[in-house]
Amino acid sequence: MDFANNPSFIRQGLSPGTRLAICVALSVALLVGDSQYGLMEYTRQGMSVLFYPLQRAINFPLVAARRIDDFLTTQSTLQAENEVLRRQQMILLSRVQRLESTERDFEALRTLNQLKSERSDAASLAEILYTGRDPFSYKIIVDKGQDSQLHPGQPVVDDRGLIGQITRVQPLTAEVTLITDKTLMVPVTIQRTGLRAILYGYGGGVEARYLPIHADVRPGDLMITSGIDGLYPEGIPVAFVTRVERNPDSAFIRVTSMPTAGVQKGRYVLVLKEKSNVPTRPTEPVVPAPKKGKTQPDDSTE
Repeated sequence: MDFANNPSFIRQGLSPGTRLAICVALSVALLVGDSQYGLMEYTRQGMSVLFYPLQRAINFPLVAARRIDDFLTTQSTLQAENEVLRRQQMILLSRVQRLESTERDFEALRTLNQLKSERSDAASLAEILYTGRDPFSYKIIVDKGQDSQLHPGQPVVDDRGLIGQITRVQPLTAEVTLITDKTLMVPVTIQRTGLRAILYGYGGGVEARYLPIHADVRPGDLMITSGIDGLYPEGIPVAFVTRVERNPDSAFIRVTSMPTAGVQKGRYVLVLKEKSNVPTRPTEPVVPAPKKGKTQPDDSTE
């Protein structure tokens, strides 16, 4: 039989069973050879290098989505933690401020109690309730009044110096006019030189007026109560000189000062007793006016 001239045999080739057997045999041979001798190791390495860009390209959307999700989650977590920390900080700051305020009040009370114990005359410790209703006057209201034997004219101090004086007394409260009020004047002495002056309030502070142009006053000088008026005890700090203005066209200098006491802050004050051993001011002698129609004798004509 001539198989070469039989086209059907050429087209048919190997049977499917033979092909399967060959593939199975090759697969088993490759498995055994790879497991025993590592025949496919280089092939796998080459394939991994060849397909690595494709793997990265396929995994890129998944990795990007995961990173975006992690970023958003982290941002949300950080914002929540930041808000919690901010609230905790506000609470802690509030507590610290209350603690500092309590410490200041305690220190002021301790100093005032010490001043009270050092004084031989009667002194009353009072608490500031509120300020006056008139915004153009500088006054405060304290929680002591006629029930504590207070009366107008008594000086009021804090732990740093003179605050003002009592100007009105009610049964349970009293009104204190501050030294910065325009209606109040305080006789003082410059501690460095002993020069006497009068401090006037002008709303924002105090100033010494009508001092001669040659007066020895310098910024930083401490002014204390002189005690010559019988109202304020001697030696209470009142103000520090902050500025001295000398105008050649004026016979007086202007001395601007800053109160040593906390006229706009603080909570506790000490009400002192004014001096009681100062005699009253003598009356001025009355000089009779010359009578009309009569001339005074002229010494030059005698």
